[in-house]
Amino acid sequence: MTKRNVGRPPKNERADHCCMVRFTDTEFARFLTLFEQSGLQNRAAFIKARVFNETFRVIKVDRSLLDYYQKLTTLYGQFRSVGVNYNQTVVALKSNFTEKKAFAMLTKLEKLTLELAIIGGEIVQLTRKFQEKWQHRQ
Repeated sequence: MTKRNVGRPPKNERADHCCMVRFTDTEFARFLTLFEQSGLQNRAAFIKARVFNETFRVIKVDRSLLDYYQKLTTLYGQFRSVGVNYNQTVVALKSNFTEKKAFAMLTKLEKLTLELAIIGGEIVQLTRKFQEKWQHRQ
């Protein structure tokens, strides 16, 4: 019988050496804060990066940015539903009313649509201002 390679292939450079560190409660809290901000997956990689002076990134989550993004996403969904309802309304007006009544109602609908377009423009301006403000923070 011949010997077969079974299992995981061996690493080129094994990490056999282990070091142990003890922290006080305040030091450990600070360590965990830095570790969470780094975005790394495990503590060992974070410690190695700090010991060997590798650059590591700090991720700060801005709650106002998340809230703004969520509200903007829901507003976008509402805009889409308004567009669908708009098409359904125009079809219903065209098929169920006389041309004169449909024209009068479409005129009102057009005014409301213009107001909605103005609000959409304001949203775009606010988003641009928010992006500029956020980019300056980075």
